[in-house]
Amino acid sequence: MTNDPLNLEEAGEWAGLWWLQDDPDETVPGVLRYDADGGLSLALIGAFEDRIMSNPRPGVTSYHEGTRTWDVIHGAADQREITLLGNVPNSSRRTFGARVASPDKQTITATVAIIGAHVSGDTDPAFVMAEVSVEDLGLWAATSVFEGLVGAPDGRIDGTGRISVKPVEAQSVVVGDTEYRLVHTHTLPYFDQRKGGAVGRMKDTVSICVAPAEPFSLSAALHEASLVQDLISVATHRAAGVLWLRLEVAGSESHLPDGLTLPRRRADVLYSPAALGKHEAKVVDRHRVFFTCDSLPFEEVLPRWCQAHDALQAATNMILGLRYAPARFVESNLLTAVGAAEVLHRNLRIDKKPFPKAEFTAMRDAMLDQIPEEHRDRFKGVIRNDPTLRDRLYALAARPDQKAIAQLVPDVDHWAKRTTRARNDLAHEGRTPNHSIEELFTIVEVTTAVVILNVLHELGLSAERQREIVRDHPTLRYTAGLAREWLVASEPD
Repeated sequence: MTNDPLNLEEAGEWAGLWWLQDDPDETVPGVLRYDADGGLSLALIGAFEDRIMSNPRPGVTSYHEGTRTWDVIHGAADQREITLLGNVPNSSRRTFGARVASPDKQTITATVAIIGAHVSGDTDPAFVMAEVSVEDLGLWAATSVFEGLVGAPDGRIDGTGRISVKPVEAQSVVVGDTEYRLVHTHTLPYFDQRKGGAVGRMKDTVSICVAPAEPFSLSAALHEASLVQDLISVATHRAAGVLWLRLEVAGSESHLPDGLTLPRRRADVLYSPAALGKHEAKVVDRHRVFFTCDSLPFEEVLPRWCQAHDALQAATNMILGLRYAPARFVESNLLTAVGAAEVLHRNLRIDKKPFPKAEFTAMRDAMLDQIPEEHRDRFKGVIRNDPTLRDRLYALAARPDQKAIAQLVPDVDHWAKRTTRARNDLAHEGRTPNHSIEELFTIVEVTTAVVILNVLHELGLSAERQREIVRDHPTLRYTAGLAREWLVASEPD
């Protein structure tokens, strides 16, 4: 359907005319091509001037090393306006002086394409709504327009049944001056007639619409898409790829003679998100999902996620990296897991200084008085009133539901001590002679799980659901077993 969004995993091609934003009268024919692997490439029959030139004096042109780039290229193809951003010439072939006259050729790579609008740059407030769909969004929403019924009179299936559709009302919440809506869009039924049979089809698509009070830019839209993508990644504990991103163009409303207003013009965004969605990939196993809108309603989790996103993003990215792109060596994974814990502790701003500020200042000044003046700056930079890694681990373990933590880490003190020693040995000596590979692996898994529980706690997941996750989620249940085997003190440290 021509009204469908452009999927980021599907290839596309647009033949048309192209021009530089500051020179709209000089158009060049060419073809824009997009595919998920190769990105965006514009092949021109002709060329934009990409040489860097200067005129030191009248009648003299100097050519300099390097090539020009263009922030914005506009185009018109398939009856749609197109904007290309972040453009770099990849190759240029000029035929001046050739034996047979033929046009120049030039290939340009672009970072982003907006199919359906001309904008002046990624900060141009040209849009009024962004709509994004990511993998597993329908599973997370925990709603569907479909209902199925199998006929079974007297308890025996008789071959009858039906699939019915009941529209789902959009869920909405306002955060600051921005409205977020969880929306279902379904197609009308149709029959796909094949030589070997017929298939009846309908499709339910789930998306999140983001509508700020004032027009916003492409950069803001990409930020909102990332915010949604990160939320679903946390909820499903897997990299949730972006399927498509569509924008509504400000000021594009039109009116019919009878006074009815037609919808705004829509523009599709082609770019390379952190993870690319696959439409036909299997849905994640429900047992591996941390929460859905059933356990944490949409109108509650969105405001919390918007508030906590910046503080949680670095830690969650590191944890997802461990989950889906782990390093080959356990030592590297150890540094990542412990780093995620430290980053999360700092960003949550729960630091408790070891000493009162006045007391610490007095102690530090007394120590510095004993240091030769030429070395004081060096020592002053070393003496800090910051919590240790062990302090941070204790603090993180104290935040989620304590029964969930007790299931996951039966000996918090031993875990904190062994994790601290492993990280310090690796950081200072480059090796961990006091830990077995099995213990190091367990430390990585347990520390990762503690960070996850803290993120879920910060989002407001109930104590009961935290306990269920530790008990039932395959990964955390396995981690709890490792902790009982490898991270319980057999004798006092």
